[in-house]
Amino acid sequence: MTLKELEQQLLALSPGEKVQAIHLLAQSLGSNWQGIEKTPRVCGGDARIAKTRIPIWVLVEARRLGYSDADLLTSYPTITATDLANAWGYAEAHADEIELAIELNEVA
Repeated sequence: MTLKELEQQLLALSPGEKVQAIHLLAQSLGSNWQGIEKTPRVCGGDARIAKTRIPIWVLVEARRLGYSDADLLTSYPTITATDLANAWGYAEAHADEIELAIELNEVA
């Protein structure tokens, strides 16, 4: 995707979506992702939804298997739509990390 194409898509967003996009961009510039934690010896140190033991890679894999956000919120009642939005943003920004975690889980 070119910057010009991205600009067109960004301008087409609603005001609320623009705020979310800005938030995700700001988070991607730093190492601190709101709502995402990585703690040694908790879920193998993988990125997870804060204050849970739900790794981001598990959510990504479930989505690939056809689970919708609504399905995930039903399956994991302790997380919110905001948690999922944070997870998707993190997964997109750290695609290599998530892919490796999925691959390592398949081998295990």
